[in-house]
Amino acid sequence: MSSTQGEHIVSAYNDELTNLAQQIAEMGGQVEVAIENGTRALLRLDRELADVTVLADKRIDDMQRHIDEMAVSMIARRQPMASDLRAIVTAIHVASDLERVGDMAKQLARRSLKIEGLNLQPQFYNGVKNMTNRVQSQLKDALDAYANRNAAAAIEVCNRDDEVDAMYTSLFRELLTYMMEDPRNITACTHMLFCAKSLERIGDHATNIAERAYYLETGRQLSDDVQELHRAQLKA
Repeated sequence: MSSTQGEHIVSAYNDELTNLAQQIAEMGGQVEVAIENGTRALLRLDRELADVTVLADKRIDDMQRHIDEMAVSMIARRQPMASDLRAIVTAIHVASDLERVGDMAKQLARRSLKIEGLNLQPQFYNGVKNMTNRVQSQLKDALDAYANRNAAAAIEVCNRDDEVDAMYTSLFRELLTYMMEDPRNITACTHMLFCAKSLERIGDHATNIAERAYYLETGRQLSDDVQELHRAQLKA
């Protein structure tokens, strides 16, 4: 093989890796828009925006399939090793998490259609609104950590997951109280509980993406490193 041909192959391979990363970035952007639209549809009971969010989920699903096909093709043709293999495998996992987040956004939009006409009081929405802001920040920071291969930022995202879980628990108790105080609130509060659970799951997927970002940069599993650090602290 001539050096020119070899350089061409390396250049083409690098272009494929760059394109794969760009596809993940584009999918991440689409998912962030879906969350924004899904939650707005919920909080404003916007039927048109809900329909847009539901339709957008098909595009997100198509993007995941395309990324999977790209990744599998690269593994078969290029036989990558080390960091390149991590990048490709991680892209598959991140795309899967993003697809699931898109499903959660779609569920929020569909739930808004069921809530429409119930005339919910503002307090039913406050907790969901606050939780929405938190998980949107989590997802954005996780995607940034992945794109920048920033292990420290990935750890920070994971450390904040407990805050989302605490918000979900608090909201669950609040809505349960409303239901106990007045049985007429049961239907509305049940819908909001499903919405809160969808948001909590988005937070979990954001954490997954952050863990993938840590693995991409370090080649180690974050959970293993945390356990090792904890053992070291116990021995100290």
